[in-house]
Amino acid sequence: MVQEKELFEQLDFVENPLFESIIAQLLKKKYAIVDGFFDASEVISLRESLLETYEVKGFKKSAIGNWIQEEVDKTVRGDFISWIDESKKSPAEEIFFRKINTMVNYLNKTCFLGIFEKEFHYAIYPKGTFYKRHLDTFKNDDRRKLSMVCYLNEANWPASNGGELTLYPTETALDILPLPGRMVIFESQTLEHEVKEVKASQRLSITGWLKTR
Repeated sequence: MVQEKELFEQLDFVENPLFESIIAQLLKKKYAIVDGFFDASEVISLRESLLETYEVKGFKKSAIGNWIQEEVDKTVRGDFISWIDESKKSPAEEIFFRKINTMVNYLNKTCFLGIFEKEFHYAIYPKGTFYKRHLDTFKNDDRRKLSMVCYLNEANWPASNGGELTLYPTETALDILPLPGRMVIFESQTLEHEVKEVKASQRLSITGWLKTR
C-alpha cells in the first residue's frame, strides 16, 4: 500500500504557470513569447558554449530544404550553424536540455502533442545576413510541430541592430527583438516568418524544433 501511495505521488500532476502561459499563448495566437526563459547567468554560459564551439569546430553555412533537398542559397538565408548533440552535451547545454525536456514532457502530458523527437543548433547571423520569409516544414517531411528560438545576444540589444524575428500570424507582421534569454515558440507548419537583416554586431541564438513521429 505504501509503494502504491508513493507511485501515485510521483505521478501526481503539478501545474507549471510558465508552461501554462506558453500553452495559452499558443492556443490563442499560434506563437508564444517568453522573456527570461533562461536567466542571465544561463544565457552567458550558453553564449560562451556557442562561441567556444565556433572557435574549436567552426560552423557550416546553413542551407534551405532538408537533407534530401538541401541547397545553399545566400540570397535566401545567410546564417551559420552547428548542430547540438544532446548525447555529448556540455555543462551549459545540460542546463538547456533539462529545461527543454521538462517543458516537452509537460506539453505532452497536458496537450497530448505527441512530441517524440527534437533537434537544435547554434546559429550565428553575421552583419548583413538575413533569412527570407518561409515556413519551417518540408514537402517531404512534416514532422516539425513547434519551432523554438532562444536568443543569446549581449544585453540591451537595440532595435537599430536589426535581426528581428518577424512573424506573420495575420496580414500584419509582428517584429520581435532578439533579446537575451527570450524564447519564441510558434507553430512550424502554419506560421510564416523571417529574420530581418542584422545591421550591427552578430546575432546569436539556439534554434530548434519539436517533432512528432
